[in-house]
Amino acid sequence: MIKKTLRICLFLIIFLGIIYILLPKHAQRAFLYLTANIDDYEIFENRTVAASNPEPWKKAREYNKYELGDIYQETLDRYETTAFLIIKDTAILFEKYYLGYSEEDISNSFSAAKSIIGLLVGVAIQEGKIESVFQPVADFLPSFEKEGKEKIVIRDLLTMSSGLEWKEAYMNPFSVTTEAYYGSDLKSMVENLRMDGKPAEEFSYQSINTQVLAEVLEIATGQSVSDYATNRLWRKIGAETDALWSLDKSGGMEKAFCCFNATARDFARIGQLVLNKGQWNGKHVVPADYIEVATSPATFIGSDKKVDHYGYQWWILDWNGKQIPYARGILGQYIFVLRDKNAVVVRLGKQRDKIYQGQHPQDVLNYVEAAYALLK
Repeated sequence: MIKKTLRICLFLIIFLGIIYILLPKHAQRAFLYLTANIDDYEIFENRTVAASNPEPWKKAREYNKYELGDIYQETLDRYETTAFLIIKDTAILFEKYYLGYSEEDISNSFSAAKSIIGLLVGVAIQEGKIESVFQPVADFLPSFEKEGKEKIVIRDLLTMSSGLEWKEAYMNPFSVTTEAYYGSDLKSMVENLRMDGKPAEEFSYQSINTQVLAEVLEIATGQSVSDYATNRLWRKIGAETDALWSLDKSGGMEKAFCCFNATARDFARIGQLVLNKGQWNGKHVVPADYIEVATSPATFIGSDKKVDHYGYQWWILDWNGKQIPYARGILGQYIFVLRDKNAVVVRLGKQRDKIYQGQHPQDVLNYVEAAYALLK
């Protein structure tokens, strides 16, 4: 009986091994790692987004003098928070780290990187590298000159209303989203895109829109996305630590829809830049009028359902009558801009709530409420 059981186990191992070998490489990696992780930069090739002339945050006089209430702390603990940070009046008011992480550790942004790409598009427009948000994508990518894609303009990508065919599925190891994350040829994926609708008619959250924007930026500026972010953003906002942008392969393309790896303190600078209406130390980094539109609802999208939750790669939360722009990643990576409090909130971690209130995960509301409670 024991020998028979061993034979069956051996057969199953061999059978599964053969299936694994026959899988596409991205599916192999998906099965190997099972789920995406905030430390996935360790398994990818990366390009450095270099910091220089760092400007450390001041600490407020009340730094860490206040405690979160039990109900808010329970939410932080339940979703495996690694960092919770509040910047008030350009100084750190509250800062806590968990699960062995510290202010020096970098973490994957996941889709919060989309908001960074959105800002870089604004920089490229300011520099004249891109004419405007109404410039056709086909001016940069020849594959967009046909099959209806010639009608797509930059704004359609920014607002997730391109009409491109793309299934945003995270748990399926065979999905295009999994291929984009674990695969090694993002440019080929962009080149082979097809249409599934008409531009500017319907909001449909698709990571590929951001990836197309990244290719546009690369061609328009003549630089890699990481180098452009280094020269036009990271160094200008006083980042203290080099960031890493994960690539699809060595020397390849940035996974622009995700995978910008930075510290909580440096992520807060992205929020502070938006809070400053695109200025840093009195100098324009991103045009103020672009920031205004980017962080306002894209109500101009011609769908039956009003878009009141998204702008140019930035989510917008309507909370107690306040419109709060925020960047968002799939495991609860958040950068909130609280304009009425002149504050920025960063939450990083390993999980987020699976229950939604409208277009927003429920835990988003908990973190915003916690921040307002501390800012009273």
